[in-house]
Amino acid sequence: MITRKLILFTAFLLGGAFLSGCGVFSSAVQNVTGLVGLGRTGTIINKAWIRSSYAVVAADLLEVKRGESLDILDEIDFEKVRWYRVRAHDEVSTEGWIEAQNVIIEELLEKSKKIAEEDKDIPQQAIGQLRAATNLRLSPEQRDDNIIVKLDNLSNDKPQSFEIISWKYVQKTQEVIDIDDVRRGEQKQVRRTTKNAELEAAKEANEPEKMDEKYDIWYKVRLARSVSPAPSGWLFGRQVELQLPNDIVFYQNNNKKFIAWQRLDNIESNDKPVLGDTGTVKVSKPGSWVILSRSNIVKAKDGVEPDFDGILVLAYDKYNEEYYTAFRSGEVWGLLPLLVEGTGDNKTFTVKLHKAENQLAEYRFVVYKDKNRLKVNAPPDIPKGENK
Repeated sequence: MITRKLILFTAFLLGGAFLSGCGVFSSAVQNVTGLVGLGRTGTIINKAWIRSSYAVVAADLLEVKRGESLDILDEIDFEKVRWYRVRAHDEVSTEGWIEAQNVIIEELLEKSKKIAEEDKDIPQQAIGQLRAATNLRLSPEQRDDNIIVKLDNLSNDKPQSFEIISWKYVQKTQEVIDIDDVRRGEQKQVRRTTKNAELEAAKEANEPEKMDEKYDIWYKVRLARSVSPAPSGWLFGRQVELQLPNDIVFYQNNNKKFIAWQRLDNIESNDKPVLGDTGTVKVSKPGSWVILSRSNIVKAKDGVEPDFDGILVLAYDKYNEEYYTAFRSGEVWGLLPLLVEGTGDNKTFTVKLHKAENQLAEYRFVVYKDKNRLKVNAPPDIPKGENK
């Protein structure tokens, strides 16, 4: 196939020797890149313009919209910005240049779809939004070759939400800038971690290590088509803000942060959680929740940190219009996902917990109503805290 393309390219050049005087040669050279060039396709991420060149002064040729497909003919780095030479699929097959940050190439889109397919049966564990525009990545690490697409944090001046499916704690080896928004190929600003006298003193005093001092967190997310053409990938945790439902956020304390939650009672179609103007998740009717929490203390077993170390079932008494604790665990060591099943007032939720050293098992909790009071039947070997 490559040999055939080279032969055709040579034919164009030979033909150009006879046609250069009438301008046909320049047209042939412009179009031959599509014949022997990159041979890739791309999808528009956000509305943008195809321009006559990648120079600062260039004419706008064609406006392209989110989701439209383009042929990628060539690429170039100009003043630290990557540009693609493209051919649009309009009536005249407009050719020109477009900034690479506005296009996701087909190979990356397929890899993102593969990530989404792997997690298609896992329900959302939490809801998040971006603090700033940032990069969606193929893996939980900051490398130039794993960027899928750059995501905007706002749409029509409002925050965009996404589903969090899982997360990973990555041990800190260097300090990086908080905003993961550099372009492909651009050098990141980094500084090596240095010893901190207070941290060293804490270790000598046998004080427990803190999660936020030892690890960075990465979130694996699922995105709506209105947010991104790429359906799934990884986001750097410093750029993500968890969006707790309004009716449970006030029950969180500083010692244990809520990190996953699912509703236990049914939500009518017109009462589903939505993202409010301030970025918080609003639920029109109070309800009952199973909530997983995590302290800031390192608790690794064989080098693996638990996703959560506390379980809370928060129930709502609609007659007294107040919340009460239906179940609260003591210290546990658990891994996601949190799975809720059942209908009506009879539900179960399942998590994976360590029941003994190096033994991980699936635990099933039964939730039911008794005289309008929510009750939880927990497995007998679960450490219990407050249980009403």
